[in-house]
Amino acid sequence: MKRKVFYLSDSTGLTAENLGKSLLAQFPQIQFESVTRPFVDTPEKARRIAIEINQEAQTSSDRPIVVDTIVDSEVSGIISAAKCFYIDIFSTFLSPLENELKVKSAHHVGHTPIFREDNRAVDENYMQRIDAVHFALANDDGMKLSRYVDADIILVGVSRTGKTPSSVYLGMQYGIKAANYPLIPDDLEINKLPSALVEHQKKLFGLTIRPARLSEIRNERKPNSQYAALRTCVDEVRQAETLYRQYRIPYIDTTQLSVEEISARMLQRAGIERRVSGL
Repeated sequence: MKRKVFYLSDSTGLTAENLGKSLLAQFPQIQFESVTRPFVDTPEKARRIAIEINQEAQTSSDRPIVVDTIVDSEVSGIISAAKCFYIDIFSTFLSPLENELKVKSAHHVGHTPIFREDNRAVDENYMQRIDAVHFALANDDGMKLSRYVDADIILVGVSRTGKTPSSVYLGMQYGIKAANYPLIPDDLEINKLPSALVEHQKKLFGLTIRPARLSEIRNERKPNSQYAALRTCVDEVRQAETLYRQYRIPYIDTTQLSVEEISARMLQRAGIERRVSGL
């Protein structure tokens, strides 16, 4: 017996995924096929997901299960109207808690503790994460270019845009093998993709940042240097974004994003499936 499960969230999706999987682990006789859709935060996105859910319902003998942590009632209402068995984490648990505690909840999507399944699954997930973290560290800042063939994703960007922490987090949280390559001034000035990246172009994902914020970060590392000068940061960011557009490399602005949000958005944009469930 097999059932399709959608984990939906207006944030990274980790809360819905962890809570939902801990509940479904109580039914080992059933095989669950999961799909996680983070950042479902507008009615338009909700309608697209609802269409996907309805299509699944039409092609399957059983309606799909939906677990969500969407705060906006309009967005969650669109999802709940689809042909599915709907579990709203917030309405299920928060209302009784509000009554008991006699205060209103903040309705913020947060993180949950680790939920363990069977020991074998935990061990496999753990080893996959460890391997992915080792891969990220071994392939940091353009080291071991020959191993890029084994990467699931290769992050590119100018210095201090968040490539290393994002690579490590992808490995630690999702078991994704992420390498990263720094775009140095020499690469940017010729306005061509570095030769080491050409054959891996489909794996590339760019990171960018607002120049003023980049200057602040670099000044913490090398105060009053040319490297940290605002003019340098403006030029490097502009050249990097031009390169992304020229080679159709997807990219995101990391200025106001946490590493969790950066990683979740990258996987969503790049269409990469998580190798293991979130912590």
